[in-house]
Amino acid sequence: MKSATPKVLHDICGRSLVGHVLAAAGELQPENLVVVVGHAREQVTAHLAEVAPEVRTAVQAEQNGTGHAVRMGLEELGGSVDGTVVVVCGDTPLLTGETLRRLSATHTADGNAVTVLTAEVPDATGYGRIVRDDSGAVTAIVEHKDASAAQRAIREINSGVFAFDGALLADALKKVRTDNSQGEEYLTDVLGILRGAGHRVGASVAGDHREIAGINNRVQLSEARRILNDRLLTAAMLSGVTVVDPATTWVDVTVTFEQDVVVHPGTQLHGGTHLAEGCEVGPNSRLTDTRVGAGARVDNTVAVGSEVGPEASVGPYAYLRPGSRLARRAKIGTYVETKNASIGEGTKVPHLSYVGDATIGEFSNIGAASVFVNYDGQDKHHTTVGSHCKTGSDNMFVAPVTIGDGAYTAAGSVITKDVPPGSLAVARGQQRNIEGWVARKRPGSAAAKAAEAASREPAAED
Repeated sequence: MKSATPKVLHDICGRSLVGHVLAAAGELQPENLVVVVGHAREQVTAHLAEVAPEVRTAVQAEQNGTGHAVRMGLEELGGSVDGTVVVVCGDTPLLTGETLRRLSATHTADGNAVTVLTAEVPDATGYGRIVRDDSGAVTAIVEHKDASAAQRAIREINSGVFAFDGALLADALKKVRTDNSQGEEYLTDVLGILRGAGHRVGASVAGDHREIAGINNRVQLSEARRILNDRLLTAAMLSGVTVVDPATTWVDVTVTFEQDVVVHPGTQLHGGTHLAEGCEVGPNSRLTDTRVGAGARVDNTVAVGSEVGPEASVGPYAYLRPGSRLARRAKIGTYVETKNASIGEGTKVPHLSYVGDATIGEFSNIGAASVFVNYDGQDKHHTTVGSHCKTGSDNMFVAPVTIGDGAYTAAGSVITKDVPPGSLAVARGQQRNIEGWVARKRPGSAAAKAAEAASREPAAED
């Protein structure tokens, strides 16, 4: 990956690679879930503790092959396990729980000692080949580096995913040798050992070969991201969501939708974002951990950790920072930024304003170019604006300050004191006009000439 980040911690669609695998494995409801960690194990273990605290970890201090890794995992569980052991790779984010359930069901129904998940791929380069006998039974898995020319022509490959009889697996791992091109313990050698001992070896073929694709570089990472994103959007559309342009719409696996949502082009939906019935988002919007209410409209907006109430309107070109909460039919308009702000029902902040650390009541209107001055250089302070207030354009509300219900503030005011309910606050200097200033201070200028010409014009008739 050419990265300081361990491969399995790279993210696609809101989860790490290993996070996707754990989600698929979790659908089997296993009695134990063990992750074998080696390279950069401190980072990986810390991530697992955050996203899947129920997972156990086993350390493979030296990377001596896949068989050795599984042996470390079994040792974490006491060395042997009764029942079925399913082994998956940590870099296969497209693997689904449904495919793992089919693998496990086939393994149990056929009474196999081991069942391998396979797939037929267009290009098998680098993968272990599935070797079958004339009856179709699996006889061996041959790694690419160890395969003959005839074996390399086989397109059915090993996915690296297996279901084992736990007791037989533990015994067979003791017999795995390292006389191969890598000098490692291959898990795939267990198949030959079990077959040689007279046990049944079977296979379950994946319906879509892309599920088993491992990620080894950033090109493959981007390809997997596109496949997974298409899968998520398809599920959303089949559930009643309109995605106008799937090619430019990106979603995380944790995003949820209700029916009749419309998602316009260029939209990104991340984290725990939820879109309620009939709302519209986009175009060109990025929502993270944000809830959008029924019938709301969010246009050309960035929102993080926010809540947009039913029938509310946001944008275009708005920024909702964490803690922004809009009630029903509230409006946040063009070039407005909010943070830790509660906007009441029907209240409008239409233009060119910043609202931070504030509570605004119902059906108030905040004039254009207003700033809630919430930071004194050391501490944040809160501003409260009541219901049915009308504040003028170019106001500064210097917190802490309260504007009472039904109050007005004049345009251009710097409000530093509380305004009682129903009052008009005017906090600006008196205007004075200095006649003839341009002619005296800017003689000969275009402004002076225009003023002189205007003074010669006859006064307009009433």
